Amino acid sequence: MHFIDRYQVNNENVTYWDFIRGRELVGYVPWAHDLPDDTEEYAAAWAHILDPEKLAGPHGLRTVEPSYQYYMHQYRYEGPNPECQWNGPAWPYQTTQALTAMANLLDHYPVSAATGVVTKADYTRLLQQYAKLHYNPERGGILDLEEDYYPDTGYPIVGLTRSPHYFHSGFIDLVLSGFVGIRPRDDNILEVNPLADPASISYFRAERILYHGHDIAVQWDSSGERYGTRGLIVEVDGKKVASSPKLKRLTVKISKRSPPALNRPIALSIQQGVNTEYPSVSVSVNNADSNAVHATIDGRVWFFPESDVANGWDSPPGNGTEVWYQIDFGTGVQTGRAEIAFFANSTQGFAVPMHYRIETNGSGLWAEVSRMDAPRAVSNGITHVSWDPVKTSQIRLVLSPLQGQKVRLVELKVFAE
Repeated sequence: MHFIDRYQVNNENVTYWDFIRGRELVGYVPWAHDLPDDTEEYAAAWAHILDPEKLAGPHGLRTVEPSYQYYMHQYRYEGPNPECQWNGPAWPYQTTQALTAMANLLDHYPVSAATGVVTKADYTRLLQQYAKLHYNPERGGILDLEEDYYPDTGYPIVGLTRSPHYFHSGFIDLVLSGFVGIRPRDDNILEVNPLADPASISYFRAERILYHGHDIAVQWDSSGERYGTRGLIVEVDGKKVASSPKLKRLTVKISKRSPPALNRPIALSIQQGVNTEYPSVSVSVNNADSNAVHATIDGRVWFFPESDVANGWDSPPGNGTEVWYQIDFGTGVQTGRAEIAFFANSTQGFAVPMHYRIETNGSGLWAEVSRMDAPRAVSNGITHVSWDPVKTSQIRLVLSPLQGQKVRLVELKVFAE
């Protein structure tokens, strides 16, 4: 028993409505949406996900079994680089679907779960296997989840410019709703049913989780040595509301209230179109890459060390002179604060500036803003700067790079207040 695709077309290779020629991992997706009945017959399909000759690769779940005649046959390329395919590679996206389905079976398919075809130990082991894929062996073991992987080695397949940090696959949902066991409901009940394997997991704590407008935390400590209290604990707004000496389902009543209001002001400086008239940007350095200069106001902020995904404008190495980055709004706007993102990496020769300041252009004269609160520049984070509100059509960030070090300005966001 296994859910399987059928062909949608007729051609010289396949016949409409025939079954495809290989068992796929996608066959578990129906459980992700609670579609199959809770029967032993359907549960038997889950044996395939644990079978090393079928879907269970040693480093990731295969998207189709090796018995498929075109298993792992590479036929798509971008230049010399293999492109993404679904004929066997381990895909984080579909791994998430399969583990979401397994979590549902273990949580609320009692007949199926009672067969023991898959267990909490299996869920924990496969989630840990998935977690290991995040540590990219081709990039020195850094956290960098890519598109798809060789299931027998755990190495990424595609490796194109778009591939690094391809974090699109719901891993956090698996941790919170499966491993930790927070099962979202639409009534006034908080339900927690951890699928963590007590035989291999000694402790965990997930906290500051917004649920029905409350701040909740779930903690497990098998011995009490990690957090000072033994067992499973559920907290709501900092208070313990339920506990158990072992990992088990806990439910508590919880009221519904509106979540805290989110303050998300829109930066005046955001401009996603390189060739759009305003806001426009310029720098004091000749022959600067216009795309890199524009990237500093495109709204994207990251500090990944890989050079092929670098984002922002790089100054020349410091030589004792100042450089500036300028934004022209095209009309007068009220300004009062900024968020500045600086990249730093000593190996690559990048450091935060020794000094920096904000200037505005009033009637053709550049001057430093009044009463500027300019803390020390933050490496690989956000530096928050404020000043007395002033209306201006142009603003610039003036930088003093350290001697011999470049400054990468990842993003400059300017706000009214």
